[in-house]
Amino acid sequence: MLWLAALFLLVALIYASVGFGGGSTYTALLGLGGVDYTLIPIISLLCNIIVVSGGVWRFQRAGLIDWKAVLPLLMVSAPLAFVGGLVPLKQWLFLLILGSALLASCAALLVQTDNWQPRRLPKPVLLGISAAVGLLAGLSGIGGGIFMAPVLHTIRWAEAKRIAAFASLYILINSIAGVGGQLVKTGPAAFSGVLDSYWLMMIAVFIGGQIGGMLGLRLFSPRILRTTTALLVGYVAVRLIGQSLNFW
Repeated sequence: MLWLAALFLLVALIYASVGFGGGSTYTALLGLGGVDYTLIPIISLLCNIIVVSGGVWRFQRAGLIDWKAVLPLLMVSAPLAFVGGLVPLKQWLFLLILGSALLASCAALLVQTDNWQPRRLPKPVLLGISAAVGLLAGLSGIGGGIFMAPVLHTIRWAEAKRIAAFASLYILINSIAGVGGQLVKTGPAAFSGVLDSYWLMMIAVFIGGQIGGMLGLRLFSPRILRTTTALLVGYVAVRLIGQSLNFW
């Protein structure tokens, strides 16, 4: 368990430095660690909340959150994140959805670039994407920022710092809504079980998130970070999809 906590700390430190929570990578690591599939979304979402809370506070103090632009996207994503958390899933279906979400995360990381060309995207389409991401967040335990940020960069929605601020807030709200749905579905016993068994991960991501958020560390270039994370997430995605379909 100590090795998992150490990896969680490193993930939180790196992701917090760029405004993300790291939910997709926590989920991948928990999948590799053989954690009970019913607990994976709760653990990942709680870790997201811990990591991005400090970032949201700092971004707000810096005046980087445009509430008028952000609220419509949150108003369609958060309710569906809650609904996603409520949905009871059989293990094979959960693994299939989780693996597909991780595979999409892998693709989003690999195609992301620092030189996006502006593209027009109608507001209803953007709201639809946000709603779909919210539902996926609640189902799988991923905050959704890793999906929305590339879309917003593509359409030049705002400057990079404001998109990072949006991603932090988006992850925070969706994660709170998602974990609420998960806890209504599983009951307080699951929440107590997570805190009793995985409290070390919570402390690890708190420490990593605070350090990364305050210092804005760049331990690796963005390209190396994206590629390494994509390879890990992609590997776990293929394993989970194969397991759900009884390939191995």
